[in-house]
Amino acid sequence: MTPVQAPTTTAAAWSRPAERIMAAINRDPLTAPNALRNDAVVALLVAGLSAALALMVDDGRRPDALGWALLLVSHVPLVWRRRRPVLVLVGVIACVFPYHFLDYTHTAATQAAYVALYTVAVTGRPLRTVLVGIGVIALAVSVMLTISAHEALGLLKASGWVVAALFCGVDVRFYRQYVASIVERAERAERTREEEARWRVAEERLRIARDLHDLLAHSITLIGVQTSVAAHVLSADPERLDRETVAKALDDIAETCRSARGELRTTLEVLREHGSPDARGPLPGLDGLPDLAEAARLAGARVEQTVRIRRAPPAVGAAVYRIVQEALTNAVRHAGPGPAVHVELAERQGVLHLSVRDDGTGPGRGGTPGFGLVGMRERARSVGGTLDAGPRTGGGFEVTAVLPLTTTGERDG
Repeated sequence: MTPVQAPTTTAAAWSRPAERIMAAINRDPLTAPNALRNDAVVALLVAGLSAALALMVDDGRRPDALGWALLLVSHVPLVWRRRRPVLVLVGVIACVFPYHFLDYTHTAATQAAYVALYTVAVTGRPLRTVLVGIGVIALAVSVMLTISAHEALGLLKASGWVVAALFCGVDVRFYRQYVASIVERAERAERTREEEARWRVAEERLRIARDLHDLLAHSITLIGVQTSVAAHVLSADPERLDRETVAKALDDIAETCRSARGELRTTLEVLREHGSPDARGPLPGLDGLPDLAEAARLAGARVEQTVRIRRAPPAVGAAVYRIVQEALTNAVRHAGPGPAVHVELAERQGVLHLSVRDDGTGPGRGGTPGFGLVGMRERARSVGGTLDAGPRTGGGFEVTAVLPLTTTGERDG
């Protein structure tokens, strides 16, 4: 067991430092945590490397007290290299050029300059990097010309290291920008998914609110009418009580309650924790229109239906069902006793035309407006259709809707 797990453990141990190095490369140097402490450590390490090179490399005079002072002080500005990269570079150059001018070990003083150049490139725009690089090379060659032309030529040949440090900084900067853009796109996509989820929740709540309004308004209105019929029979002539009529009215109330309870259970199924938004049962459709007409007839309305269409998309069928349900409810409630209601559905040029008209008196002007007409218009708009409702010229009230039979991106609401 142990020999099998050993390679995995070793790989994991090697992956941790690699992950930390990649995290340091990807991180923005201007917003990295503990930047001052980390830069102090970098300055200390570079100073140690420079001191070792000054002792081991022989390409100039061994530094004396002044040389050691200039060499070590040139690394101090690196502690603030991320905050003020250009000023740090100027401070390093201010110490390094006298060091080179006094012909101390030249290789030892280049490390701090390379770190400062890299910082300028990684934190600034490419134009600034190019200008700084040209200025540093020109200034270094000018200083070396005061010593000897041979030293200036050698420095010009070695200027490739300056270009390499600048190019490395620019490359890391572009890479960080690329990583930042990927992270931003991922965050934007996550926000978009969250907004879409919130929109779907709001849309589902609106659908449930419309369904509950249509269902409860329809059922309560029918129950109210049927209860009034039973109460009228009981109080009209107690000595000649029509038990059969009372029993029929009570049976109609019970049937309406059972139907409402079943449809309410289907509507609220989406709110159960174990159910998904799509597992909410079949939608009501055109096949449920006869039951609506029969329920309205039980409430006293004389309903006639003319249906010249057999099939419709589920969303359109559900919208037709709810619009007819609300229109019949309004007719029973506001059209007066025994209204004649005509429901007509027809398909013309790929569009479903719906009409529900009655010959009643219509709603009173002083009544409180409800949400029925608003809900019907929302039903029609949800499938890309339109709906109009208002008094008829010859009396009564009419609801007309035009609904498309071929819709893209249907909603089952």
